[in-house]
Amino acid sequence: MILRGKAKAVYRGSDEDSLFIRFNDDTTAFDGEKAAVLPGKGAINAEISAFIYRYLAENGIATHLIDMVDENTALVRRAEIIMIEVIVRNIAAGGFSRKYGIAEGSPLKNTIIEFGLKDDALHDPMINESQITAIGLASADELAEMSRQANRINELLTPLFDNAGIILVDFKLEFGRYGGGIILCDEISPDSCRLWDKSTMEKLDKDRFRRDLGDVLFGYRQVLNRIKGIE
Repeated sequence: MILRGKAKAVYRGSDEDSLFIRFNDDTTAFDGEKAAVLPGKGAINAEISAFIYRYLAENGIATHLIDMVDENTALVRRAEIIMIEVIVRNIAAGGFSRKYGIAEGSPLKNTIIEFGLKDDALHDPMINESQITAIGLASADELAEMSRQANRINELLTPLFDNAGIILVDFKLEFGRYGGGIILCDEISPDSCRLWDKSTMEKLDKDRFRRDLGDVLFGYRQVLNRIKGIE
């Protein structure tokens, strides 16, 4: 094992150019202040993320995913992670609503792209483009490419979820340098997205855990079954 995060562990790969990522059942919120183990969550998130990454790859988005080796473990390309989180917001919710006094669920006049410093100890503070380039986390060209890909991913995922009866409220992306370019890394799952039922507005994501809404994995299974077209 190379490192262990809050919900995943990273292991040496089959060669120097790859890694194994294992999705665990651990669940945390509020920078680890709230934690639990939800048996089966890792496998559900792994399957959701793999499904989405394959869909994105089919539509021209380069990702780190090579293959799934078991229900919890992905073989991925060994990219140099850019220590920036890219947050895409379609509807006001969560921290955005609290920070700016905008009622949760309010429509936004345009999609928002935000950057956050990937640092748990500092609570992942927001950071702007000039700050990022000033301290050397990424170049202006890299930021432009990450934003371009984030917008394109949003364009691809919004109808995918809509067809499954789900609203893509917001989501977080991570990117890495690989082969002279920028590729999508980490995961896309209910841990990293806000996903609401289109008819009832019921939350189907990690907010079920954050807000003690009950049966967290019900929401995750709903997302998996719906995007795969399982009745």
